[in-house]
Amino acid sequence: MGKNILLTGTTGFIGQAVFDDLKQQSKYNVSVSLRKIDDKYKESNVFVVGDLAAGVDWSAALYDQQFVIHIAARAHIIRNDVPDPLSEYRKVNVDGSLNLAWQAAKSGVKRFIFISSIGVNGNINTRPFTEEDAPNPAELYAQSKWEAEQGLWNIQRATGMEIVIIRPPLVYGPNAPGNFGSLMRWVEKGVPLPLGAIHNRRSLVALDNLVDLIITCIDHPAAANQVFLAGDGQDLSTTQLLKSVATAMGKPSRLIPVPASWLMLAATLLGKQAMAQRLLGSLQVDISKAQTLLGWHPPVSVEEGLRRCFMDSENTRNGC
Repeated sequence: MGKNILLTGTTGFIGQAVFDDLKQQSKYNVSVSLRKIDDKYKESNVFVVGDLAAGVDWSAALYDQQFVIHIAARAHIIRNDVPDPLSEYRKVNVDGSLNLAWQAAKSGVKRFIFISSIGVNGNINTRPFTEEDAPNPAELYAQSKWEAEQGLWNIQRATGMEIVIIRPPLVYGPNAPGNFGSLMRWVEKGVPLPLGAIHNRRSLVALDNLVDLIITCIDHPAAANQVFLAGDGQDLSTTQLLKSVATAMGKPSRLIPVPASWLMLAATLLGKQAMAQRLLGSLQVDISKAQTLLGWHPPVSVEEGLRRCFMDSENTRNGC
């Protein structure tokens, strides 16, 4: 008998990878929640739940489930004219997550794995973040994730359902969205970038490493009621990252050595401090808790993770 798992966020960047890995392992029976029918999952146990902000009834999806991996989230507010962006994040990331968790607990789910964000710790540091650091979310998305985490611990105390929280930093892999995807496109197009003299330190996590940690946490006894930071265990500067990406892509790195202080000044004048901070500032995570408590070690190096981004799509998940 396999272990029954309900996976949310299945069609997203991380969720697809988790689904693919779980389906390859006979010890798991995977059910998926979708906003609408998707032919890719027609051979799976599918539950169409619609908008998570709308007070979903999860009873059918949760029947006989032992584990929930909750990845679905609102990561961006598309409309710039929303009067209260935080409330929009809260509808899905807080209210939607806690609605699912309460129903999961009532349905007898043993463990609820929640994919949060390193942004809960903060978006800049002078030493690696640990799970013991006081949360300091600086962005609205991270604030909503932190509020969801607090609500999950309340549910754990009230019901006894085990909670596992994983906070990843920037996740990279084939078809990566967001900032990493933008950097890839700049390198691919051969755009000269003024990022050749950046000496920061950034922790990243390869998609395969994050998926491996998530799956490790499904039924590892020591993972119960714990928070884990995810990462590759190998930090890079922005300059090193771009050079490594160019190497993996088989392209030259066209980096201009402009001092970081000049770039930050220019970004400040243009009102782009947040974007500049992501490129110029340091954000490191300490993954020793997962290594010690779970015996987990990232199976993929940074070099291999980047190489997999640009392998032929026939040999890996769709190419970048």
